Amino acid sequence: MNETILEKITPINKQTPEHEPIQQFLTRLKHKMRQVYRQRGDINQYAQQRGIPPFALREIMSTNPLSIGIPKEYGGRGAIMSENIALLEAASYESLALSLTFGINSALFLQPVGKYGQEIAKASVFKRFIEQGNMGGLMITEPDYGSDALNMQTYFQEDHGQFHLNGKKHWAGLTGWADFWLLTARQKAENGDLLRDIDFFICDITQPNQEIKVEEFYDNLGLYQIPYGRNHIDVRIPKTHKLEPQSTGVKMMLDLLHRSRMQFPGMGMGFINRMLDEAISHCKQRLVGGKSLFNYDQVQRRLAKLQASFTVCSAMCANSSKVAGINNDLTGIGIEANSVKSVITDFMQEAAQSLTQLVGAKAYRNSHIGGRGITDSRPFQIFEGSNDILYAQISEGIIKQMRRMKKKNLFQFLKENELTSRSSEKLKKLFNFELNLQLPQRKLVDLGQILGRVISMEMVYKLADDGFRNDLINGGLDMLQEEISALMSDFHISTQNKVVEDYEEGSSWLELA
Repeated sequence: MNETILEKITPINKQTPEHEPIQQFLTRLKHKMRQVYRQRGDINQYAQQRGIPPFALREIMSTNPLSIGIPKEYGGRGAIMSENIALLEAASYESLALSLTFGINSALFLQPVGKYGQEIAKASVFKRFIEQGNMGGLMITEPDYGSDALNMQTYFQEDHGQFHLNGKKHWAGLTGWADFWLLTARQKAENGDLLRDIDFFICDITQPNQEIKVEEFYDNLGLYQIPYGRNHIDVRIPKTHKLEPQSTGVKMMLDLLHRSRMQFPGMGMGFINRMLDEAISHCKQRLVGGKSLFNYDQVQRRLAKLQASFTVCSAMCANSSKVAGINNDLTGIGIEANSVKSVITDFMQEAAQSLTQLVGAKAYRNSHIGGRGITDSRPFQIFEGSNDILYAQISEGIIKQMRRMKKKNLFQFLKENELTSRSSEKLKKLFNFELNLQLPQRKLVDLGQILGRVISMEMVYKLADDGFRNDLINGGLDMLQEEISALMSDFHISTQNKVVEDYEEGSSWLELA
């Protein structure tokens, strides 16, 4: 499968992308995607197959979409954050897997290489992306150290003027497909211990001693068009292809991951928009009990929630365009980045669930965009940080700040925080209490869900300031306030239920019948 996909793709369109207006650029891309997915083929059929058909990938790559993630001095459009997000939005309306493919290339490879790569490496890598349609990905996760990245066991040592890397990596999107990989590893000291810091290396699989062996391709439940698997790393990387952190490798990784999380709304934007359009279209056409499904109150509730998610995602896209630029240091924005990633991926999953519920049995098929959307959007709540973990980290970050400022009243803290100052005023009655700063983990997760939505509400207020239409703003604010109120009610319920390990004994209902 991968060898077929990997046939060399030479872009058909040789325009200089940096001189073309972004709207014109996106129009060409959208036209090509519609042509590939709706005229020359059927996206519903493609989505049930592993990989992207070679002709489809060739046609889409002919527009040079990844030039958006490349600096102008190397022939790209300049790695402008608003353009990166717009690219992800355009692609995810047609295919969430295609959008993620673009996101992996841009946020997890091109942007960090552009910011931290050495000149000799950047010149050759970007040239091949522009001229040959090459692709790149990132390998961090290891089989025994999923979310525990700081304890990764892949190591490197200097050997004859090169870096020798050895280890295992898995669940890297584009496994066996990408031409380039950013590989993460820890240096092995002379006594055999691995140092704490993490380094990044550009691996070019077309070069001698840099081939990555794929030991297994995974049968991923969704996102069929993207290959995942387990990889054996035993490569030798030139010193010119090691990324150069501005301080430490760990901070470089945080900058990279936070910037990637801030771009998730781009993938969410097109996807939620598509779910909303499909839902409205179906409900207007479907007649139940002699009247349009669109006119039923519960249906309106679901549609309104979908539309509110569209508004919140729009606010996140606008915010990320201003905050997450490649030249900004995002090391310290963990609370904001984790909020954006976790909240929008929750909304993506809920959007797919709502469309499937509205359409009914017809949508409960892999060939329907609703049912497929459930499995395709689900892993977004897991990769690049499981949402449970991110929500807990949001709370931990806020509590740490409250301790430092010697504040216990949650409202008093939130109204003075730039991420929540306006939204907290609207929610004063909910937050005007002293927060226990020694919360159990389950309550940290609950509080993180609340705070993530409060931070999202702040972004909606800023979107209103920019001139976004008022009725959609009100819908987004009302939906967030409703969710926050419900979550706060759960937060105040004190339960410490734990699993009963020997539950089999005395638990048979049949014996009691």
